[in-house]
Amino acid sequence: MAVSRAMRRLLQVLEIQEEECRAAMESARAELKRLEQALTRSVERERGGRRLVAASAATGEITDRIAGIEETRVAKRIAATLAPRIAETESAVNSRRREFLGKRIERRQTETLIEEAEALESVEAERRAQRDHDDWFLSRRAASGTARGDEKLENAHRPAGCASQQTRKS
Repeated sequence: MAVSRAMRRLLQVLEIQEEECRAAMESARAELKRLEQALTRSVERERGGRRLVAASAATGEITDRIAGIEETRVAKRIAATLAPRIAETESAVNSRRREFLGKRIERRQTETLIEEAEALESVEAERRAQRDHDDWFLSRRAASGTARGDEKLENAHRPAGCASQQTRKS
């Protein structure tokens, strides 16, 4: 049973699909990382706004206090906007990871099938080669055995002295 071209083609298609799924998963992971970094920057912005409010309380600058309050408010709005997007992206990453792992399993199963078929094919080829070798050896032995058998038959019909004389002549 030779490994069919269709099986090899299937393996190539599965490898391509696996790479596409890997790229999609990595893209989703990069997007998640970008959103998490934006959330971290937003938290830092909120802290900076609170520090500005605290500093303005000590200096009495009303513009610093208003700027600090506005920075805090904007940072909270950004964080509130990012939270559902992060959750959605985490869900997408998990979905793409499952899809990628499914494609990897399919590819590995196909590789296993091809390897098993190749191993069976190799064993069968070795058996065929050994059988051919055995047949060749038996046919050679039978051919040389027939010639010896003919001599024995000829010598069996002659008197004992005649057989030895003929052997000497040859």
